[in-house]
Amino acid sequence: MDKKWPKPVLGIAGFSGSGKTRLLSEILPLLIEKKLRVTVIKHSHHTINLDDPTKDSHKLTAAGASEVILSCPNKRYHFSQQHNHDSVEEQLNWVNWAACDLVLVEGYRHSDIPKIEVYREQLGKPLLSANDESIIAVASPNKLESSLTILDLNKPNLISEFIVNYTNNENL
Repeated sequence: MDKKWPKPVLGIAGFSGSGKTRLLSEILPLLIEKKLRVTVIKHSHHTINLDDPTKDSHKLTAAGASEVILSCPNKRYHFSQQHNHDSVEEQLNWVNWAACDLVLVEGYRHSDIPKIEVYREQLGKPLLSANDESIIAVASPNKLESSLTILDLNKPNLISEFIVNYTNNENL
């Protein structure tokens, strides 16, 4: 595998409604319990504005600042103008690599980063892994035939163990 990044990067990919966010919210506490510092990059197809127009940070951005960093107790927010839909590789440039052991990426299903596919047969969508060589495992509540590792979507502890093993192997 090409080592583009200083720490392991693993995607969680699947069609809308497959359970990507739910899986992440179940495995994150398990990974943190194992002392992994995890950064998550979440892709959205929708424009979301978290910067409140009544707040100074929004006023500064509207006045022309290309970036505004808002610092407050226990949190830091970074607002920047993005004029195109950046790739996962461009988003990975924002990661504070010194503060993480693993980056999990939700979405970006067309990227070539290693990914676990979240698959639910009832959605009626095809398996992404049939045409994507970057998928290393499939998490599904259904029994599947595949040459890839099949993970039980209903057993987040086993999926977190798979991710820990992946992380340990990538750090060699």
